[in-house]
Amino acid sequence: MYDHEPCRKKAEDLVGLMTVEERIDQLTYHAPSVERLGVPSFNYWNEALHGVARGGTATVFPQAIGLAATFDDELLKRIADVIATEARARFNEFSKRGDRDMYKGLSFWSPNVNIFRDPRWGRGHETYGEDPFLTSRMGVAFIRGLQGEGKTMKAAACAKHFAVHSGPEVIRHFFDAVVSEKDMRETYLPAFESCVCEAQVESVMGAYNRVNGEPCCGSRSLLRNILRGEWGFQGHVVSDCWALRDFHEHHRVTKTPVESAALAMDAGCDLNCGNTYLHLKSAWLQGLVSDDQITESAVRLFTMRFKLGLFEETEFDSIPYEKVECDEHISLSVRAAEESVVLLKNDGILPLDPDTIRTIGIIGPNANSRRALVGNYYGTSSRYVTPLEGIQDYLKGKVRVLYSVGCALSADRTEDLAMAGDRIAEACTVAEKSDIVILFLGLDESLEGEEMDTGNNVGSGDKSDINLPFVQRDLLKRITQTGKPVILCVLAGSCLDLLEPNRECNAILQAWYPGARGGEAIANILFGRVNPSGKLPVTFYSGQNTLPDFTDYSMVGRTYRYITDQPLYPFGYGLTYGKLIPVRAKTDHRIPESGSFSVSVTIRNDFDREINEVLQIYAKPAESRFAPPNPVLVAFRRVQIAHRSTEEKDITVSTNTLTVVDESGMRIRPDSDWILYVGFSQPDERSCELLGTRPIELRIEK
Repeated sequence: MYDHEPCRKKAEDLVGLMTVEERIDQLTYHAPSVERLGVPSFNYWNEALHGVARGGTATVFPQAIGLAATFDDELLKRIADVIATEARARFNEFSKRGDRDMYKGLSFWSPNVNIFRDPRWGRGHETYGEDPFLTSRMGVAFIRGLQGEGKTMKAAACAKHFAVHSGPEVIRHFFDAVVSEKDMRETYLPAFESCVCEAQVESVMGAYNRVNGEPCCGSRSLLRNILRGEWGFQGHVVSDCWALRDFHEHHRVTKTPVESAALAMDAGCDLNCGNTYLHLKSAWLQGLVSDDQITESAVRLFTMRFKLGLFEETEFDSIPYEKVECDEHISLSVRAAEESVVLLKNDGILPLDPDTIRTIGIIGPNANSRRALVGNYYGTSSRYVTPLEGIQDYLKGKVRVLYSVGCALSADRTEDLAMAGDRIAEACTVAEKSDIVILFLGLDESLEGEEMDTGNNVGSGDKSDINLPFVQRDLLKRITQTGKPVILCVLAGSCLDLLEPNRECNAILQAWYPGARGGEAIANILFGRVNPSGKLPVTFYSGQNTLPDFTDYSMVGRTYRYITDQPLYPFGYGLTYGKLIPVRAKTDHRIPESGSFSVSVTIRNDFDREINEVLQIYAKPAESRFAPPNPVLVAFRRVQIAHRSTEEKDITVSTNTLTVVDESGMRIRPDSDWILYVGFSQPDERSCELLGTRPIELRIEK
């Protein structure tokens, strides 16, 4: 593993040769060269949420929320390693040519480990969902894969946005997220703590908003006391882009850019994405920041550059450009998409048998949309395979495929000069001429995304509600009224209200934003080449009325851990072709003081095909007033069970997960036995009803 201290010593020696002005210059994202010392320029601004982004050609994997739906941290680690490989291949060539622009470097502002607490948040699809444990496991896996575990750091990861940040987008620049100590420590901080303490993430990015009155990028509580004090973070802190400007323009905690720069530096923000640190020299001359503070931030930044081996030859210098979007990486992206798709409903119509179909109708605005493949923060693929193209390729020469877009994504017509509903007649014709209809509805980054995305439905990146756009609801109604069997495939990054489709459609797939070749994966699942095995990383609520106020950061009534109403589709739920039965589970009768323990599970597969499933364990103390009202996820593992066989699988539970958080924010081990629920879903009634099986209940003594 790359050693921090020798790299820091080298950084101290190099920074010690710089003037204070040169050190200040190094604290902005586009750090200039210091030619007299042989230091090249370095641009810190780069993105790698689901592939190297915004800098040209790269393998485009499923969006982060889809990767979360795989419940496969080993796969995610491998994906992140591929991203780092492509990053190095690109960096090797571009730096030879003097191209050190943004999106060309080796520091990546990924992953996003915020908690997706409200489905209206536009950026939720950048996250790993609503659960702190799942988010921490996926975040740690991504960071370890991206940074590597060798002598030299392969690429630098960044955990963002620290810390209590999940909308609303439209007010994020002046919003104060008020949160209790319990919710802070139980929900909003655990993933960041894991990224820092387990994965040794190189950097942490602050958020735009305030938390309990302090702007995140200038919060002594978050940055000094928790991040560096409690967790011992040794990397660097970067502001979100132009967040320091919000201190004086929107949060009004300072009066001038000079004061804002001083506040951020005093709190421990080392790197400014933006231009406020251009005022650091004035702050220094006025005595608002010290030489030592400036030096320390510069040392932290150069420590990362030494960890990356940028001032010596490394094993990564020989990675060839041909690794970018190679066949191996493309195959991995298709596999990830296959594992991410969640089968929400199936009355037996799936998988489809091409030998029994003469004509199939493909309808909907997301059927042939490249935009719906990629979500946001994406790279450029050399080829895209939409669902329509994937199905056409799969059925070529076997089944006639008819197609209609049906409607625009949200506008009332597809052609500006046409009448409203200008593709409805065509869509109904296609449906009536087909044996089976596959309807592709949903969203894309123009309807859910980051603030200031120009096409967003409500201007802020958030959704005003969780409904499908009206034109899509109308299309769904018209197509189901034809009486033909309808399979709905939703491409979207969040929970949508699927109550009506659940009543009217024969099957429903949630395909998220499945990556550049996602259409191939969808076709493989529809026709049974691959079993669906994804699980929901977020709760799909029964309707809009169950949601608390968007600006309320209390967890009461939010996510599977705290909801009281029955959801439509619960967190952790997903069907497959066939069903695995948990026959029995066993473990030691007492909880060990520390470390972990193993649960052995006997699983039976009565079907004539191998089944890939996600084994899950949820836990709840038998007695504790501090526990969430519902059992919480404490372990998961993908398992493959051969056809018509019974196998025993072990799954590991960390004792750290068998704790609760009291009202003061203290994590404690309750004086109580624990109940474990071992199976393929939560133990809630809705999951058991949908799956037709119930997890095994184990009681472990305190």
